[in-house]
Amino acid sequence: MPQKNNSRFGTEPPYHHGQGGGVAVLYCNLGTPDSPSPKDVRRYLAEFLSDPRVVEIPRLLWWCILHGIILRFRPRASARKYASIWTDQGSPLALWTRQQAQALQQRLRGAGKQVTVLHAMRYGQDSIAQQLDVLKAQGIQRVLVLPAYPQYSGTTTASVFDAVYSWAHRIRSLPEMRFVNRYHDHPAYIAALAASIRKRWALSGRPDRLLMSFHGVPLRTLQLGDPYHCECHKTARLLAQALGLKKDEWGVSFQSRLGRAQWLQPYTEPTLVQWAQTGVRKVHVVCPGFTADCLETLEEIAMEARHAFLDAGGTEFHYLPCLNDEDQWIDALADIAALHLQGWPLDGADTSDPAALESRSLALAMGAPD
Repeated sequence: MPQKNNSRFGTEPPYHHGQGGGVAVLYCNLGTPDSPSPKDVRRYLAEFLSDPRVVEIPRLLWWCILHGIILRFRPRASARKYASIWTDQGSPLALWTRQQAQALQQRLRGAGKQVTVLHAMRYGQDSIAQQLDVLKAQGIQRVLVLPAYPQYSGTTTASVFDAVYSWAHRIRSLPEMRFVNRYHDHPAYIAALAASIRKRWALSGRPDRLLMSFHGVPLRTLQLGDPYHCECHKTARLLAQALGLKKDEWGVSFQSRLGRAQWLQPYTEPTLVQWAQTGVRKVHVVCPGFTADCLETLEEIAMEARHAFLDAGGTEFHYLPCLNDEDQWIDALADIAALHLQGWPLDGADTSDPAALESRSLALAMGAPD
């Protein structure tokens, strides 16, 4: 008769000698509602905005604001915005993130690395805990956590790590874990951005000015030591150099402000309005901090920001899509993952099995490639 588990730790899945002690990459993005309905958007916003990494004000006060005001009115308006970008396959963010993970696995395996890649979402379905459970059930013993956020922020990257730690808190036999904090200045990431932009310019010509719009965070996070602001500016500077842009041919801004507090500036929409009013006629906007198109790029930039620029006197506005499933971006992801996978057995050998470990050690001692 099976023993009842009365501890806070879960029961481990059965282990059989000889099963793969494999390596996996967990590719993590923000998340999305299940549908553009107000009910599903409300559920998603409740989880997202309840994260203390996202909103750093006293919990009781924020709980009253969130449940007494925001979740009463915001879901319906947000649902209309989600509906404007929803596809037959569902959420663009979910679609692109899933495709990126699949392509990354193909690229790594094509290079001889026997690595499983799963996508996960910080909020909503395919959660980090759900996907880690899947990997554990498969016998995976080493996991690289790779956020889809090139620039580190406590509001995003650290929140992903929190979710991993929370999952680990209830696991009896933990896999080895590694975490990728940032890749905002990785040469392959910058090269992929530049190549994607040049491809768009080949179709629509160069703009008078390129605006690099990053997701905003409260100014207070910068003052408390969050490196996000600096890393955004470094990405922008490296990208401008790669494109050969002069100082007056590009700018940086921050979007998606929430609430009345001061956020990182300059803000995206006012910047575009100011440019139009001072004679800039043709603008392109790219969002380097987003690796997959989503509500913030497809609705906030490609629709709302476009209208603001044209209404202010601009004559031509082009939103340049995110990297999505661009081949050069998948190559860059593979480079970033491979850098952090170094030292782990990637040939499919089960290093948890003493016989396999002895055989592997003997092969290495005789000069066989790792």
